[in-house]
Amino acid sequence: MSECILLPLFQKADGKNIDYILGAKMLILNGLEDNFVFDNPVVTIGNFDGVHIGHQKICKKVVMTAKQVGGTSICISFDPHPVRVLSPERGLKMLTQLDDKAKLLSELGLKALIIIPFDKKFSQTEPEDFIKKILIEKLGIKWLVVGHNFSFGKRKKGNTNLLRQKAKKYGFGFSVVRYAKIEGSIVSSSRLRGALQRGRVFEASAMLGRAYHVKGIVIKGTGRGSTILNIPTANIQSNNEIIPKDGVYAVRVTLCSQMNNLESSPQNEVVGKIMPKCKIYEGAANIGNNPTFGDIYNTSLEVHIFDFNRNLIGKELLVHFIERIRDEKKYPDIETLQRQIEEDIQTAKKILKKRKPPLFLGAD
Repeated sequence: MSECILLPLFQKADGKNIDYILGAKMLILNGLEDNFVFDNPVVTIGNFDGVHIGHQKICKKVVMTAKQVGGTSICISFDPHPVRVLSPERGLKMLTQLDDKAKLLSELGLKALIIIPFDKKFSQTEPEDFIKKILIEKLGIKWLVVGHNFSFGKRKKGNTNLLRQKAKKYGFGFSVVRYAKIEGSIVSSSRLRGALQRGRVFEASAMLGRAYHVKGIVIKGTGRGSTILNIPTANIQSNNEIIPKDGVYAVRVTLCSQMNNLESSPQNEVVGKIMPKCKIYEGAANIGNNPTFGDIYNTSLEVHIFDFNRNLIGKELLVHFIERIRDEKKYPDIETLQRQIEEDIQTAKKILKKRKPPLFLGAD
């Protein structure tokens, strides 16, 4: 059984509470109000939605640089996403929930995540003020690492050229990491969203470096799977903002039993322990509105787990999308639908023998 412990790697001036997410092996700090002293901070800045292979390339550079200078690797991110504040009409949907993003960043070796609450007032911060007041005076950075197209500050006036100039002025190191590419195209969060909305989950896996997953609670469904089709399914209620295109998919499913424990150390430092015991199953999933049964207004995510007969109502599952099998379709009768589902299950099993991308929160 795995175990990870959050231990403070800094000195704190005022003794206020620490914000953290269980399961992340790093400090998670909400805002910049408190006074912290980090050893030789090596910092990156960005939204990192999805934590795709381009983001991972940046974070690995941060971790490597921190080791070289004897420093602390830190990520500064924003919540909510600036686009949601400045251009809400775009209806931007997030690839990754905040707690999952934190866990992914921690797995890359980052030691601290600072989440800055983003609002219209903060958006008016001049780039020079951000550098001087936050990076220099607040954090005392040793090194800054950003992506090639990084921009920041009021009207995005800050860029890598400005940072290079200020690095010389204030005496901190500065690195720009080139983008990651797949098949000649730059990997980006927007490209990822497009792939998922088209159901191209295997392409999304390549960009993420892992299978895209949806997390949710099993709720009571109509019962048709077990009573009518003799193929039991778990109905998932999820808060994920991006669900792949309607259709049938080969999936893997993570089920964790979890015991949390919070303690205080003798120094009154908050220590979080999480001890998940997880198991991965294989299955087939359907996203859609069950047109054969006439549920045209109710989109659902249903998962059939192979060779599994436990009651999962109320349990949290992670559904990892491996490959799309087909579109959802209306069939003339239940018998035809049942034959198609049985064929889908066999197809899914063949796919799962071949396709084995890494998974988020893998089993012990």
